[in-house]
Amino acid sequence: MTRRRWIADEVAGNRAALVGPHAEHLAVVLRARVGQQFVIATGSSLRMGSITSVTPERVEFELGEELASPSLPKIVLMLSIFKFDRMEWAIEKCVELGVAGIIPVIARRTDSHLARAAQARAERWQRLVRQASEQARRTALPDFETPMRLQDAISRPAPTRIVLAETQRHCLLKDALQSHSPQDELLLALGPEGGWVDDELALFHDAGWMSASLGRTILRAETAAIAATAIAMAELC
Repeated sequence: MTRRRWIADEVAGNRAALVGPHAEHLAVVLRARVGQQFVIATGSSLRMGSITSVTPERVEFELGEELASPSLPKIVLMLSIFKFDRMEWAIEKCVELGVAGIIPVIARRTDSHLARAAQARAERWQRLVRQASEQARRTALPDFETPMRLQDAISRPAPTRIVLAETQRHCLLKDALQSHSPQDELLLALGPEGGWVDDELALFHDAGWMSASLGRTILRAETAAIAATAIAMAELC
């Protein structure tokens, strides 16, 4: 039988714990009891965990054997903020596919009311990241940064930095990835609804980013994010 996987809130040596809503769900909804075993993701490994104490506020585990877990390429999405319902769907699916991090950015074409509301929405997005990580049985949570302006995010260093642009006609993403080492971080920048404006693309160019496209068709922002993640995973795994 496949055991449910939980991402630990606290880890110390051979002990781990779930707290808050995660503990409440396990203790109250799933009626966990002392001695039950679950797979626990510690952030660096997978371990078998046996429950040693249960309350609605805190469930504690003793960690046992380490389990095999697949390694994934380190793909970080710089995701321009767009309509929240569609953006949240993209976040969920990209986390399930295995991205290592997401940086929400405010681009020129990000609606002003979405930009203002983004900081308050970040906590919800972080919960979504955790739920998607557990659904996909990931070893660790992806990094999720607070929303920032494009000008502040564009200087982030990485061995390979690629901006997806509809205006790029000569280089597909899969071709741009041929020289990238799967062990190194890959930073992918995806524009908002309507795409990047010309001066933003100039900023990327001046900062040393490569540009690539996802093909000839024009994709919605959420479709582009998922497609780019899937292509990068397929090329680098």
